[in-house]
Amino acid sequence: MIKTIQTKPYTDQKMGTAGLRKKSKVVMQEHYIENFVQSIFNVIGDLKGKTYVLGGDGRFYNDIAIQKIIKMAAANGVSKLIIGQNGFLSTPASSNIILKNKLDGGFVLSASHNPGGENGDFGIKYANQSGGQCPSSTSDKIYQQTLTISEFKIDDAPDIDLSKLGTQTLGAMQIEVIDPVKDYVEMMERIFDFSALKKLFSNGFTMRFDAMNAVTGPYAQRIFEDILGAAKGSVVNAVPLPDFGGLHPDPNLIYAQELVDLMFSEKAPDFGAANDGDGDRNMILGKKFFVTPSDSLAILTDYFDLIPAYKNGIFGVAKSAATSTAVSRVAEAHNIGYYEVPTGWKYFVNLMDSNRITFCGEESFGTGSSHIREKDGIWAVLFWLSIIAATGKSVEEITRDHWKKYGRSYYMRFDFEGIDTNVADKLMADLENKLPSLNNQQFGTYQVKEAAPFVYHDPVDGSDTKNGLIVKFTDGSRIVYRLSGTGSSGATLRIYLEKYDTTKLNENPLAMLQNLLEIALNIAEVKSRTGKQHADVIT
Repeated sequence: MIKTIQTKPYTDQKMGTAGLRKKSKVVMQEHYIENFVQSIFNVIGDLKGKTYVLGGDGRFYNDIAIQKIIKMAAANGVSKLIIGQNGFLSTPASSNIILKNKLDGGFVLSASHNPGGENGDFGIKYANQSGGQCPSSTSDKIYQQTLTISEFKIDDAPDIDLSKLGTQTLGAMQIEVIDPVKDYVEMMERIFDFSALKKLFSNGFTMRFDAMNAVTGPYAQRIFEDILGAAKGSVVNAVPLPDFGGLHPDPNLIYAQELVDLMFSEKAPDFGAANDGDGDRNMILGKKFFVTPSDSLAILTDYFDLIPAYKNGIFGVAKSAATSTAVSRVAEAHNIGYYEVPTGWKYFVNLMDSNRITFCGEESFGTGSSHIREKDGIWAVLFWLSIIAATGKSVEEITRDHWKKYGRSYYMRFDFEGIDTNVADKLMADLENKLPSLNNQQFGTYQVKEAAPFVYHDPVDGSDTKNGLIVKFTDGSRIVYRLSGTGSSGATLRIYLEKYDTTKLNENPLAMLQNLLEIALNIAEVKSRTGKQHADVIT
């Protein structure tokens, strides 16, 4: 029985760079999810004949939200939903299913790397037929709908059993429950040489993969242990839990502490890696060695021809403006296309769809390629393992060889979290007004070459996007200021520092960047405006 339910708008349902993210208790308010999903359906329009994928990372409230979306999809005329068993589906896997089956889009329930649980965060992303996040033009229309919505449609039916594989129906809508891992594994087998990776492990290579009690545990166990032959127990925290077992599923040096401690101990295996909540971010570690995401993107790009799927060449590479310039030097050496885009994976999609790039990455532990339209954590891990298998070198040796060849970008990010939104917005507005006066100024040994907002002109659709403020110095060093759009409350000011050097390759990054950090804090008046004397998170 299809019901039309009267509702009132919420004013806080504007999507950020990766969908809608809110505290779980906010989403649990009456009709909150229904309002947002109906607004999406209203913007799409006629849903007859359309098929969508649906799943998530298993975090708290996913099971309830998925059932709501199923019943609303049926009531609004969707023809078919493809749903991961028990509602599980990683973000990379969902993008693959959309592209493989030429679907009309999908709904991924995840707040990515944010904590889960009743007091944690909830998120929902709407992907279009590209397999990637909907463009800003669409998300803006959805937001306008949320401000005026007065009713939603829902099928008053019992919950669907998502534990059993196979096909069932709800009214006229077909529901296909699939193995969430199978299609993804087949895609990885087409990209990488699994026989070479099996040989690597059969020769005694050891690894530790931390799934952080999030969605990629089953994917990692199937690939690394069952197929490639890594020792049982190589994948830890492998069972997805609604609150991630109390872990903060962000694969960085702060939140993946268990893995970091192991990799910097005498008991370290040869290789370490971690994924985030929905499986699109990754961290790479060697024995007592950490690879920055910026360096990781550059190194993968440099070794593209080792991978079967890319042996005939790649179109180009793109990075977010906040990511270090390391990959730009690789692109120049290989004579391939190179692009800088705003933060947000959706900005890579047009470049991939138009065959301008094959690889892309962000400093926030996201790396991927045009095999899908999302970043892909396990893909990055398999790429690193493939380089190790082909070269016989360790993670540290591969990275240090890269620095010798291209020079080193000393690079760090400083996050100032939980800032009052009004304070953060004023800080950025005042700083933007201040930028013109910084040109040619001298700060100790650093002279400003250019200070301006970052503006991206999309070469495909002609749109312009302003995202972040950049101060460039004559020696190639940079400061980037940006407000994060991935939090669920307050604002996070992120300051990115980069210093390029071709001779000093083995220094401590913080020591190399200390003077630049003080300059960055002083220019933006961070301490006096926010009351914070130190960054909350440093990566």
